Order: sequence, then structure tokens, then C-alpha cells
Amino acid sequence: MSASEPAGDKAGEPARSPDAPPAKAVRGAVLEGIREAGAPVMRFLEVVGAHLILVGRALSWLPRRPFRFVNYLEAAEYIGFGSLPIVLLVGAFTGMVTSLQSVYAFSQFGLESFSGGATGKALSIELGPVLTSLMLAGRVSAGIATELGTMRITEQIDALESMAVSPIQYLVLPRLIASMVVMPILALTFFVVGMGGAWLVAVVIKHVDQGQWVANLRDLTDPLDVVQGLIKSVFFGFLVALVGCYQGFNATGGGRGVGMGTTRAVVIASVSTLVIDYFLTDILFALFRTAPG
Repeated sequence: MSASEPAGDKAGEPARSPDAPPAKAVRGAVLEGIREAGAPVMRFLEVVGAHLILVGRALSWLPRRPFRFVNYLEAAEYIGFGSLPIVLLVGAFTGMVTSLQSVYAFSQFGLESFSGGATGKALSIELGPVLTSLMLAGRVSAGIATELGTMRITEQIDALESMAVSPIQYLVLPRLIASMVVMPILALTFFVVGMGGAWLVAVVIKHVDQGQWVANLRDLTDPLDVVQGLIKSVFFGFLVALVGCYQGFNATGGGRGVGMGTTRAVVIASVSTLVIDYFLTDILFALFRTAPG
């Protein structure tokens, strides 16, 4: 073999081009690409795990003293009574616009009286609990995240720990329980007010026969539909409070960090409500054996 011919690493192996990257570097680049592609999934699993850990820590304090019932009442007042005006307003106009659309749709077949049953079905199962949760995601979840985030960056939570007071028991648990209790009441209020608005549009404004409208409402809207909506609202209430508590409890970076945590709380609570609603609907339809719609 002449000196000008490139030689392989070992006898019998082909010669490697001087510009070819080593095999170790190629494997490292591939692994790095896989790691970067899976990073969002890992971050998602970490966030879900952190939420579950917070739930476990909070619920572990449920049967333990001191119970501090005043904290539960204050949280229920803030979440429930404070959210009542917006729930009433949104519920009334949601029922009115749903009824208006139903009357126009059924009028093509001469079945305007069925608008009552269609509106009742939609409000009881879906629109009531979901829109109530979205309203509370914008108000309650953001408010909790801001309040707890401010307490975190001003070291008030650290002060509670220094006084041997668990911030999980004092701040997180009352909001979780109060939201679970109050949310079904708000969803039921949404349904009642929405049906009042639907009756106003259909019967008073569009002159649909009241007897047929009420009869179709009773025939199409089953009490189990309302029960399904209340069950959904319990999960939604827990979710909205949990997201707000987590974002506020783990806020960092001063005022800007609190603002970012508040924004994340609203977005995550709203999106999670819609995602979980699908799975809850599928499960509840299977349990109650009612036909969708």
C-alpha cells in the first residue's frame, strides 16, 4: 500500500473520510434530539405530578386538628357569593340566546315548543357546569393565584411556617373544599336562571305555547341530567381551586412572576375544564345510561 492511500483503523476495515463525524458524536446528537422532543411531555408529567402531590398534602390535613371553620366560610363566601353576579348574568343570557337559536331552528319543522327541552338538556348537562367553571377560572382561580403568589413573594407563607402553622392546611385546603361545595350551587343557579331566560324569550317574546313548552321541557330534561351537571361541577370546582392554589403557592420572581402565575392559572383551569369535561361526559353517560343530547 502506497503512502498516498488512506488506511483504515484496522486491517480489512474501509478507510473513513476525514470529514465524517465520529459515531459517538452521531449517537449523542440523536439522543439529544430525542431528549429535546420529549422535554414537553416530561414537563407536563412533572406539573401533573406536582398538582397531585399538592392534593395529597392538602387532603392529609382534612381529618387533623385544628379545623379552622372560619377559613372555610371565608373561602366559600369569596368563591360563591362573590361569583354570584357574574354567574347570574351569564346564565340568564346563555339561556336566552340558546332558546332563541332553538326556536329559530325548530321553527323550520313547526316544532318551536321543543326549544324548551333542547335548552334544558343543554344547560343542565353541559352549558351550566362548563360555563360556570370557565367564569370561576377567570375570577376565582386568578384571584387565588394572585393572593397566594403575593403571600409567597412577601414571605408571609414562610412566616406561617415559622409559627408552626401549615400553609397547606391554612391556605390551600379551605379553598379546595369550599370550591367543591359552592360550585354545584352556582351551576344549579346558572341552570335555573338560564331556564328563566329561555322561557322569557320563547314564551313571552316569540309567543311559543307555554303548555307545550313546559311539557317538552319535562319530557326531554330528566332529573338525572341535572345530577350529571352537578357531579361535573364538583370536579370542576376542585380543579379550578387546585390550579389557582398551585400557581400561587409556587410563584417566584417578584411581581412579574405573580402575574405570569395568574395568567397560567386562568389558561390551565379553562383548558383543563374543557378537556376533563369530555371524559366526565363519557363516564357519566355510561353510568347513567342516558343517550347523549
